[in-house]
Amino acid sequence: MPAFLLEVGTEELPASFLSNAIVQWRSRIPQTLEANSLTYQAFEVYGTPRRLAVLITGLPSQQPDKEEEIKGPPAQAAFKDGQPTPAAVGFAKKQGVEVAAFEIRPTEKGDFVFIQKKTPGRPVAEILTELVPQWIWNLEGKRLMRWGHGDAKFSRPIRWLVTLLDGDVLPLELENGGKTVKSNRISQAHRVLHPEPVTIPHATEYVNTLRSAFVNVVPEERENIIKEQVTTAAQKLGGYTPIYPDLLAEVINLVESPSAVIGKFEDEFLQLPTEVITTVMVNHQRYFPIFKTADSKELLPNFITTSNGDPAKSDIIAVGNERVIRARLADGRFFYEADLAKPLESFLPQLEKVTFQEDLGSVRAKIDRVVNIANFISQQLQLGESESEKIKRAALLCKADLVTQMVYEFPELQGIMGEKYALASGEDAEVATAIIEHYLPKNADDILPQTLTGQIVGLADRLDTLISIFGLGLIPTGSSDPFALRRAANAIINITWFANLQINLEKLLEQIATDFATAFNKDGKSLIKTLQEFFLQRIRTLLQEEKQIDYDLVNAVLGENDPEYTERALQDLLDVRDRALYLQQIRKDGTLDKIYETVNRSTRLAAQGDLDFQQLEPQSLINPELFQKASESAFYNALVELVPETQAAQENRDYLRLVAALEKIAPTVSNFFDGEDSVLVMDSNADIKRNRLNLLGLLRNHARVIADFGAIVKNL
Repeated sequence: MPAFLLEVGTEELPASFLSNAIVQWRSRIPQTLEANSLTYQAFEVYGTPRRLAVLITGLPSQQPDKEEEIKGPPAQAAFKDGQPTPAAVGFAKKQGVEVAAFEIRPTEKGDFVFIQKKTPGRPVAEILTELVPQWIWNLEGKRLMRWGHGDAKFSRPIRWLVTLLDGDVLPLELENGGKTVKSNRISQAHRVLHPEPVTIPHATEYVNTLRSAFVNVVPEERENIIKEQVTTAAQKLGGYTPIYPDLLAEVINLVESPSAVIGKFEDEFLQLPTEVITTVMVNHQRYFPIFKTADSKELLPNFITTSNGDPAKSDIIAVGNERVIRARLADGRFFYEADLAKPLESFLPQLEKVTFQEDLGSVRAKIDRVVNIANFISQQLQLGESESEKIKRAALLCKADLVTQMVYEFPELQGIMGEKYALASGEDAEVATAIIEHYLPKNADDILPQTLTGQIVGLADRLDTLISIFGLGLIPTGSSDPFALRRAANAIINITWFANLQINLEKLLEQIATDFATAFNKDGKSLIKTLQEFFLQRIRTLLQEEKQIDYDLVNAVLGENDPEYTERALQDLLDVRDRALYLQQIRKDGTLDKIYETVNRSTRLAAQGDLDFQQLEPQSLINPELFQKASESAFYNALVELVPETQAAQENRDYLRLVAALEKIAPTVSNFFDGEDSVLVMDSNADIKRNRLNLLGLLRNHARVIADFGAIVKNL
């Protein structure tokens, strides 16, 4: 069975494009093969900085023949007086058959013409000739470029093309204006180690042929080689280097024949903060730093780089890299010393020249808003004066390092340098820590701030961004979220849950949005409503996706178009989390099943009455003199005993106690409905009916302290 090789040779591709292109081909090529009824045994996508390739083995020599039934025009339209009409002749011509091949069969809409059409399968070579240009030109990526005189776009100019069907060249041309790239079997080897072209004799010999020419086209093999070489080189120096995933992913696609090169720099640069040195190495030079031990933050004056050159000339390569890193570290030392020459607070005036957002003013103006919001949160939490002052100070200084020389040159160090400069300026250690922590989490997998000061400043910063951007009407739509507002809202909720902060988000949103609307002449009420809906959606998403709560239980704690539950969720984020987690727990252990039927049946019937949701005390609502059965008295007494259990749940979120009480009352309510002393709730006597509906309404209200049981799906 035939094997097909496609290799697209280019100038050096950006690492990010190459990795993305490999992912795209791994997904799209099998789809196009399937769409053309082509099967295969194996499929591999390869890539190096100078090439993108795919090898497909076990292809058929041609498509299978296709048999299909095609419905034509109505019989009345196809024939008149027994003769074919133009409609019949046109249909036959279009399908490539004779009118004699028509079959007339009845359908629900009358008699229609049908044909059985057999289409011979096309040769695989013919189909591949059509597919290959689609595979190449349909690749997506950032900053695709034109070259030559044509309109064709690719990440880098295409220089050669290999297309082999087994051992034969599949003739193919890529046209780009006046330039044409014709396919053949000649590929390019390693620029340094094998500057001569190589001839690929057969599609299946591609990998080995390139390997013999010092090109390893298998990304996974290059990854393993790099990890092994870097680890061995670090051990040789008596140190340890972490394998940074992003760095490794990039380096894999920067080399065709990886070889580790060890370099060194002067000990004096080790006086720089470790983060500065590692940022220079990892983010800017693609070097692996070497630590003294796996648990140490102390660096050795060495680095490891992965070279694509001649291993025999590693010493020369090392010297060149050392010269570069020395210059970068010297710049870092200059910036660091210049920044340390003055206190962190002195940078605040410069923030007035940095724009936060065109319509919202400077970063300095944002800082003032963040300080106010942090103060609102401190007041809600009833923090002492000492803690409040630390929070205020951290909020004031949290962005000051943005205008330092170090952060200007290395933006990745924002917050990190702020912490170090704050400590050097004599600021409280907790204030300094909060400066770096208020950026956390930076992504979904990142850690959360650990200190109360960092948590509150982080909340304040994100609340200001959210409310300000929403206030301008720049609300996320679909997948578009340029200001990362969904991520900011998720962080606010997750920090609150993680730190168990007893904040009232509803009041915060109202207070901050009102201040914003007043300052910027906006509609405060509309802004508040939009923000509330946005946060409710984020709470729903986090409960389902991160906390793994069943959708119906999330509906039960958030309510479906129920203002009481939505307000309650925003007023107490901890409560909505705890109720959702507890419902999931009792569903798993079977407790929910024991109370579900009783509570849900009571809830449905209680809707026939007029009792509001707030009532819990039975004494003022139930008239025992109207009882006709012992089951009513038992129900009433059980409700009286239920009150303190519900109050405990409300005051202490002790839902275990309330559920135990509901489980205890279930047999009593079941007897009220179906036992020997059962009653007809909808009695003909209006007073008795109302009395019984109030009994059920009270039970519903007690259960509503946990959730809206009407939203829960039985046996999900």
